[in-house]
Parts: sequence; C-alpha cells; structure tokens
Amino acid sequence: METLRVSSKSRPNSVAGAIAALLRTKGEVEVQAIGPQAVNQAVKAIAIARGYIAPDNLDLVVKPAFVKLELENEERTALKFSIKAHPLES
Repeated sequence: METLRVSSKSRPNSVAGAIAALLRTKGEVEVQAIGPQAVNQAVKAIAIARGYIAPDNLDLVVKPAFVKLELENEERTALKFSIKAHPLES
C-alpha cells in the first residue's frame, strides 16, 4: 500500500489530489501524520478527496489507528489513516 506523509505545511488540495489518484488506480492508500496541525491537514485532505472521487462513482472508507514511527533515531507516535475506495451505492 502506498503511504503519503502529511505535515502541518501540506496543502490539503494537493494531498487530496494524490489520495484521489491512488484510490482510482490502486484502490487504497495510507496517510500518516504526526502532530495536531498535520492531522488537521490530513483530515481536510481526506474530506476533499471524497469529493474528488465521487464523480467516478466511488466513495471511501477510513480506518484511523496509532502507529509508532522511527524518525531520526527517535520513536514518534503518528496517526495512520488507512483509506480504501468502494463503489458508491445507488
């Protein structure tokens, strides 16, 4: 599964475009964020991506979880959003 890392400076529209593209091509993507501002940007991007994939008759399901990451020899806790595309129900 492809992993996108979101920071507090990430632009939600750009991240949303990447999420939507990966959902269309691979059907799933993982988004990781560390810190409250990064999580905020990630959640906004996921909401925007949902609108991007709707014209393709797709919706998404998000499963959030905590994950430990090793960054610069330091263990950090991140939020991981596992996102899967599924067909819109009529």
